[in-house]
Amino acid sequence: MVVKTPKVSEVIALPRQQLHHSHEYKQVVIGLQGQTEFDVDGRGSLVGPGQGCLVEESHEHAFTGVGRNEILVINLPYQEWVGHASMHDNIARLFSREPYFQLDTHAQMLIKALTAEMIANPSDLLLSRACADTLMCVLHRHFRDHVSPRRDGHRLNMDIIDRYIHQHISRKISVAQLAGSVFLAESQFHQLFKEQVGTTPHQYVLEKRFALAKQLIKESELTMAQIADSCGFSSQSGFTNAFSRYFGLSPAKFKGSV
Repeated sequence: MVVKTPKVSEVIALPRQQLHHSHEYKQVVIGLQGQTEFDVDGRGSLVGPGQGCLVEESHEHAFTGVGRNEILVINLPYQEWVGHASMHDNIARLFSREPYFQLDTHAQMLIKALTAEMIANPSDLLLSRACADTLMCVLHRHFRDHVSPRRDGHRLNMDIIDRYIHQHISRKISVAQLAGSVFLAESQFHQLFKEQVGTTPHQYVLEKRFALAKQLIKESELTMAQIADSCGFSSQSGFTNAFSRYFGLSPAKFKGSV
């Protein structure tokens, strides 16, 4: 279905059941609290605090709230920026990126302050408009200031990537999210990662999950179901099967051997 144009910017929570629609305007979504799951043109990713998603006009997209959640939505109908060349160019550059991205701490702090004002004054349309303009400037500055690692020795900052994985290890982690953590397009990130690390991002994350699982089996009193959940596996059986294939013995047998 095609929905009508809502306010220029607003803070909302998404329902737990999956919905989908399209609209005749571009849209920027930024996670504020909890998690939401998006699928844009068949490319799915979880969006948490400080992460974002770009939705082109007329593109079908699905979305689901994961528990308690809150997102900032900036709607960009064409008539809002027609005649404003600089804003038009900034929006065009923003939407030339990969659809999922990660914001730095400074940008997150600015967005948090602006959204607090919006939440306190939900019916103030002038404030909504002003916040949308300011937020677009924040995004433009953010992506302008973060250059590609290809200009700096062709190296990925693995400390940042490892920290992101550690912070989100209990959840689904997409290649797009990892790429966003170092401000790269997904395809460029995947190529650089494989060249530098010698394995795919997916395999690298899986190895981090297994390393944590082994540590928890050795050092904690958690049940296998709790360990599976802590390490980002969807079920205990899925964890057991994956662990057994990778190490050649089940988690229970591994526990008995240490």
